[in-house]
Parts: sequence; C-alpha cells; structure tokens
Amino acid sequence: MVEFFVVYDNEARNGFIEGWGFACYIESKRKVLFDTGWDGNILIHNLSLAGIEDFDYIFLSHQHWDHIGGLNHVIDRTSFVVVPKSFSKNLKREIGRKAELIEVEKLKKIDEGLYTTGELGSYIKEQSLIVELDDSFFVVTGCSHPGLDVILETAKGLGYVRGVMGGFHGFSRIDILKNYELVIPCHCTMAKQEILKLENAKECYAGCCFKI
Repeated sequence: MVEFFVVYDNEARNGFIEGWGFACYIESKRKVLFDTGWDGNILIHNLSLAGIEDFDYIFLSHQHWDHIGGLNHVIDRTSFVVVPKSFSKNLKREIGRKAELIEVEKLKKIDEGLYTTGELGSYIKEQSLIVELDDSFFVVTGCSHPGLDVILETAKGLGYVRGVMGGFHGFSRIDILKNYELVIPCHCTMAKQEILKLENAKECYAGCCFKI
C-alpha cells in the first residue's frame, strides 16, 4: 500500500493552511516530497501537522515558483533532489550545494518503486512521478503543462496505470479520465468541477490522504 498525503494546495481543511501551489508526500518503499509549493512557512506548518519529518527524495516537477518556492525550507530534510535537466544552471548549482542533485531527461527508474516520466513538453518542460503499486502504477503531476494525455501515455510504457493526481492545468478531454480507477484533480486544474462529477474522481486539498 502507498500513501499519498497532500501537504500544499489551493484548498485546505482541518487546520492545514492553503496556498497557491502544490506539494504531495508519498510514502511507499521510499519517502518522497513531490514539489514544495510556494510559501515555505505554509509547507512547514502542513508537514508538521501531518507528522512528516523527512524524505528520501525531493522531486521537483518544473521550475515554476509555486512548485519550488518552499524548497529552501525543507532541502535539509533529504539527501537527494530530482530535477529535470532543463532547470537553470544557477538553480541546479544552489541545490547541489545542499543535497545530491539527480538530473533526468528520459523515462527512468529513480529508486525501488519510483520512476520519472523524464522531461516532457517543449516550451515548459516538466517531469511527473510514477509510483509503483502492487500490480499497477499511479501518476503524480505538477501542472501537466506537456498535456495530461501525453504524461499518461508515457507512464503506460511501464504497465497498467491505475490513476493520476495533481494539477491538470487546461486539460479538457474529460472522457479519457473515465478509463482510470482514481482521478484526483488538484491545484491548477481548470476543469476541476467537471472532473469531480466523474464517479472515479476524488477531491484534493491540503490535509487529504489517499492510501492505494
């Protein structure tokens, strides 16, 4: 079983603080913080409330402020930071001073049960996380700038994809999402309310937790 705990989102409940951006803690065979939101103080508050102290990896989807802003507040809690190779040289240098930097370009295995789609897209390059479940895979996205359909097709190269969560941005091909067991639209998803009408969709907010 894998736990997905949203610790930063535009919406929040039960004492968690909302903020524009996204971050999700994933615990399987390894512990991962996917993105860091914008405000590091909000991130620290929400992590503390969730009882989360450290991670094996920090995984950054793309170089936008609302996904990397909190990095400096938590980089001392990990040994490895995974970034797309297209990140700026200056930012990669700063990250490398505080943790071991892992740069990715293509679909690859990061560690046991963890994969990256590699850099996708052209104008805005972005990587998504693919988490191995017992018999399938689950995808976590930052903003889906390359297109959610492109991300999911890439993940299918590993096997059966059970579902996806994260920011879907302007993705509007809602019919495609009916083919998955679980869909969790977060953060920047423009069609969130329409997606939530699907039987397989669940709400996302800082403080929500899914065990899959």
